[in-house]
Amino acid sequence: MSDDKLVDLSVERAKRVHDLNDKRLNDVRQAFEQAMPLAKAKKKSKNKPKKR
Repeated sequence: MSDDKLVDLSVERAKRVHDLNDKRLNDVRQAFEQAMPLAKAKKKSKNKPKKR
């Protein structure tokens, strides 16, 4: 059996777990964006407000 065909199962499992965690994180992020959409950034005025 040649070495190039061998697969390190711990590395493959770590990749799979990482992908599952990324998927779960993206699902939660999308749920939050739907529940509480981020407000669009308001443009700040360049002038100081006038004193009254």
